[in-house]
Amino acid sequence: MQVKSNFKPNVKCIDSVEVNCLDKQESVQLATDLSTKKEKVLTGDRATGQLHLGHYVGSLQQRVKLQDMYHQTILVADMQGLTDNGHQPQKVASNILNVVADYLAVGIDPLKTRICLQSAIPALAELTMYYSNLVSISRLERNPTVKNEIRSKSFGRSIPAGFLTYPISQAADITAFNATLVPVGEDQLPMLEQTNEIVRRLNHIAGSAILTECKPLLSKVSRLPSTDGLSKMSKSMGNTIMLSASEREITKAVKSMYTDPGHLRVEDTGKVEGNVVFTYLDAFHPDIDYILRLKEQYRCGGLGDGKTKKILEECLQETLKPIRERRAMFIDDKAQLIDILKRGTEQAQEESNRVLTSVKQAFGLNLF
Repeated sequence: MQVKSNFKPNVKCIDSVEVNCLDKQESVQLATDLSTKKEKVLTGDRATGQLHLGHYVGSLQQRVKLQDMYHQTILVADMQGLTDNGHQPQKVASNILNVVADYLAVGIDPLKTRICLQSAIPALAELTMYYSNLVSISRLERNPTVKNEIRSKSFGRSIPAGFLTYPISQAADITAFNATLVPVGEDQLPMLEQTNEIVRRLNHIAGSAILTECKPLLSKVSRLPSTDGLSKMSKSMGNTIMLSASEREITKAVKSMYTDPGHLRVEDTGKVEGNVVFTYLDAFHPDIDYILRLKEQYRCGGLGDGKTKKILEECLQETLKPIRERRAMFIDDKAQLIDILKRGTEQAQEESNRVLTSVKQAFGLNLF
């Protein structure tokens, strides 16, 4: 059975967003527009490296859609990036603008989405300190998400305090912007549960609902596996494809992808389940029926791994080319990236300071 490739890239041509330095009038208009949207969304990424296809499938595509539906704030979480990189802070500092460039390259519009820098919003650190008095060490250690991360990073008992208190910091981020929706995967649900515990305790102390509980906005997309199919995506392990990947890097990554080890010859029957190439085709190829036919042929025999990888490579090249070109344009103008980040951060400071004032009042600390 011959299956002819009819790939047409499923890339929404992102309209060129004018992201020149926002003037004051535009900044005020953005704040006004966002304030009219009922639900508030908070999301973000740790600034520990450039973003990759896993981020693109798992969250970035969703954020582009959410920015037209809700009041969305994206936090470049540099402080949280230090929780396991305190010994190498340059890894975080050097990637702040890389992350912002990645956001813009995929179509996140700073006129619709507020992009801000965690470390430049003092209220977040102060809220973290206040909330830490409402949570016990044993409760933090019972958090399944934290336990899994500690295990995966092989900390043992040498856990950085900042890493252990990560859920408290995240609670500060969410409540500081009165976020009602937080896009997460199911593995992050315990983090939101702990945030809402803090919200309820603080509201009990205050005697009124000064903070709002948040709800998860669960992703419908399964986590994209690493190219080797063996572990989490990691730039240091060379098992991921960055949004900035060159044509050569994409080719190399696809050629190295894990398939079915029992599929040695073209005529052999093969397994689609656990086959990374087909997982990526499911995620990126726009023609679902075509991929179903490919899978049928692969299972029956008569389709080689070289052919499936060639189809995937063509798909990824077409998908990433416009993103790579836009990203290169943005990263070449660092002053523009800084201005976008600064504008968003200034707006975020105003909102977070209002929440901080209410929290301090609840603790009786607003003496002057």
